[in-house]
Amino acid sequence: MFDIVSFQVFLITAIIICVTPGIDTMFILSRSISQGRNAGVYSVLGISAGCLVHTLLAAIGLSALLQTSVLLFTIVKIIGAIYLVFLGIQMLLSKSSRLDIVKVDKVSNRKLFMQGMITNVTNPKVALFYISFVPQFISSDNHFGPVPFLILGVIFTLVGAIWDLITVIFSSALTSKLRNNKLVEPILNKITGIIFIFLGISLFNTKTN
Repeated sequence: MFDIVSFQVFLITAIIICVTPGIDTMFILSRSISQGRNAGVYSVLGISAGCLVHTLLAAIGLSALLQTSVLLFTIVKIIGAIYLVFLGIQMLLSKSSRLDIVKVDKVSNRKLFMQGMITNVTNPKVALFYISFVPQFISSDNHFGPVPFLILGVIFTLVGAIWDLITVIFSSALTSKLRNNKLVEPILNKITGIIFIFLGISLFNTKTN
């Protein structure tokens, strides 16, 4: 249907890929452990939105530019790396109390969503993954244009979101008592900050192939 081939293989492969830890998983896990389930859920929503952006761009061919333009790939990579390091430094320097978080709850949710989306969108490896993995499951004589790409991209995003939400629920529940400890909370923030900086450095070292 819609010139999609070997869908079962696509679904199994998508599940395996989604459960394999990467930058997005570490980002979500860090947020969930340091700030709880709400932060984790909004991070998942943001990253899922980023995946849909990649799906749309790849479906209309824009992401292919990253494969042919070393300069564009490098620019996007540097922006993403700097952003992750910036978030890490913010967490390291954070001294906000639980009261402060409550006061800016709505703003924090929006920021968490945007941070997740920006982290995903500025990772060029995700774009390259979409344009190299998804087309393998679309017929070579496709008559539906970008439709099969969009369908598979959305399915992959949903699979990833389900797994990420499971990760959020378990990680936030297991560490809830630690977050409620005023002595442990800032330590969790510092650990999260270090992880973000590490992810930024890892993204910076990403190669095009």
